[in-house]
Amino acid sequence: MEIILLKDVEHIGLAKALVSVKAGYARNYLIPQGLAIVANKANKNSLMQEILQQEERAQKILDEAKELATTLATKTLKIAAKAGTSGKIFGSVSNVQLVNALKDTFGVEIDKKKIKLPEEVKMLGTYTATVSLHKEVSAAVKFEVYDDKDEVA
Repeated sequence: MEIILLKDVEHIGLAKALVSVKAGYARNYLIPQGLAIVANKANKNSLMQEILQQEERAQKILDEAKELATTLATKTLKIAAKAGTSGKIFGSVSNVQLVNALKDTFGVEIDKKKIKLPEEVKMLGTYTATVSLHKEVSAAVKFEVYDDKDEVA
């Protein structure tokens, strides 16, 4: 008997999978427990529509991530820090400061865990961080750390 799984079932398959099982197992266990439905024409069509919609949403998210990656690569972020005369800053620049700079400059909120700094930023200068926007898309974001006493336009 062909069924469509509504939830992941161990040793049978994952949710939204079309599988074939023995009729008794389907009628006596899977269907009454709400783990599966009978795979008739209407249910198969609705499953296909749902899968297509899910793929379209995933593609849209990927396209938005690629667009954001190209946008992030165009500008250099400015981060102010207190520094001594030798150019060494007091403390260091962290992911949180980059998240705030991205929010102020581009209006996007990115999780701080998705930002990778190249090394510990403890000097004034220009650096590049890697931002993971999607499992397939990452962007290189340039940022400049300047002394907060200096005026930067």
